[in-house]
Amino acid sequence: MPGEGGFVVEDNEVSGEALVLRGEENVAVRIKVEREARGWSTNAVSDRLNEAGYEINPSAVWRIENRKRRVNLDEAIGFAELFGISLENLVGPPRLAAHARAMEIIEDIRRRYREMNLANRAATEARDALDAYLAEHPDLREEADVLVSNAIAEDLMAAMQPPGLLQQGPPAEPEPEPDAPEVGSDR
Repeated sequence: MPGEGGFVVEDNEVSGEALVLRGEENVAVRIKVEREARGWSTNAVSDRLNEAGYEINPSAVWRIENRKRRVNLDEAIGFAELFGISLENLVGPPRLAAHARAMEIIEDIRRRYREMNLANRAATEARDALDAYLAEHPDLREEADVLVSNAIAEDLMAAMQPPGLLQQGPPAEPEPEPDAPEVGSDR
């Protein structure tokens, strides 16, 4: 069940409550975790951000960490740069975000899913264009449909092959053995 301003991700086995992702809360926790992991004070974080061109005072850092003040986008970018992490990692769930490899894999899945959706949209547009063309040239429909079906089937078969076993061209015919008698011969 969605929570206010977030999405339910998993049940918390300890308390029985649902874990809800909220960007602001995640950022607050993550900033404190990253600062403490480096042994920096709120003054040190403020000084480093100010040197990098992000104006923020130590009190504001403390208030952000303690959820007394919201972080603005420019500040979030500054914190991400300061800690050497992506902005998405900064706003991600702190437990998961602390595992950079997991975040990389999750981002790869998201990117590939977006690419898949774009490819599906492009394929639908191409099929619609072909259907419109074939509506004007119905005598070509049967051949065009067979050609498209065969191309799709070939691509699906290739995608189902284990890596490294993809064939180049049709399989070679086995050569007959030299000593085998020909069918129908008296040899």
